[in-house]
Amino acid sequence: MTAGAIHSAEDARRIARRRLPWMVFDYIDGAAGTETGAARNRAALDALTLRPRVLQDVSQRSMASSVFGQATERPFGIAPMGMCNLSGPGADLMLARLAARYKIPHGVSTVASTPLEQIIETAQGHAWFQLYFSGDGAGTFKLVERAKSAGYQTLVLTVDVPEVGRRPRELRHGFKMPFKIGPRQFVDFALHPRWSIGSLLAGKPQMANFLMDGYEFDRTESRAKADWSTLARLRDAWPGNLVVKGVLDSEDALRLKQEGVDAIQVSSHGARQLESAPAPIACLAAIREAVGPDYPLFFDSGLRSGEDALKALVHGADFVFFGRILQFAIAAAGEAGLERLWDVLSDEMSIAMAQTGMRDLSGLRGA
Repeated sequence: MTAGAIHSAEDARRIARRRLPWMVFDYIDGAAGTETGAARNRAALDALTLRPRVLQDVSQRSMASSVFGQATERPFGIAPMGMCNLSGPGADLMLARLAARYKIPHGVSTVASTPLEQIIETAQGHAWFQLYFSGDGAGTFKLVERAKSAGYQTLVLTVDVPEVGRRPRELRHGFKMPFKIGPRQFVDFALHPRWSIGSLLAGKPQMANFLMDGYEFDRTESRAKADWSTLARLRDAWPGNLVVKGVLDSEDALRLKQEGVDAIQVSSHGARQLESAPAPIACLAAIREAVGPDYPLFFDSGLRSGEDALKALVHGADFVFFGRILQFAIAAAGEAGLERLWDVLSDEMSIAMAQTGMRDLSGLRGA
């Protein structure tokens, strides 16, 4: 199967489902509970429409944008995702190279499978570090200093995981990090030899930011102690841009703005945490109204196409982020698959812009 077989995000997902071990696919693809939250996200995005316009000269179009004063070649970036190298050996650095090429932010997860220092170097500085608060916070603030030393200018605090959501598909496979290989996992890997051999040759994916002495992380540890005083400490400790990710309530958004946060990312963590959470796209307009027209507002969760991304921009976001579909593209056809899907997403947005009379992305809210 070649990258040319990818004509949509769903194509990438379909091929990835066949190639990945069941445990890995369901870890990447799964959502909380019975996954009605994920269905709600999709239904809400599908229900939105764009306004077609005719007889506009849209022969020349630009998808250029900017974020925190830095020019980008696309209005969408890469959401932070844990353990990306599960989708294919070297996936983190594939994403970093993509970020460098298009000058877009690459969200680097606390639980990335490549050290944060290596990713920002490969991304040529186009990387943001995503932070989880956990335990008593001692390890969290050590990571803050490490990110600062590595040259990160933007920190993304994820706040929608006080406790890790229950994802039954993942739990049924006994997914743990590091891997615990039992009879079920052995059979799973044996039935997917291409992935298993490639991963074996590249080295078992691990939470790379915690392989150094003095750094520990328990993925299942409670993160429930974080509060507004934690945010204040972080604001004092971080001199660069501070983004808070995982916001769905307009009152929370307004307070975050008042507390000195530089931007908010409207997100439900891809419906992986609270099954009953509202669809983030349905929250976007109220949050935009609360924070005002000029405050930086980002968006992720459930985006599957360039048209989806354009919908989020029209409805109040300044910049959006794609997540798991990029991992599916890598699983389907490696770096060529990632580049192919990126071209598909770009084409989808450019064509949607033409259909709706847009030459560029300036002044597009309410289009």
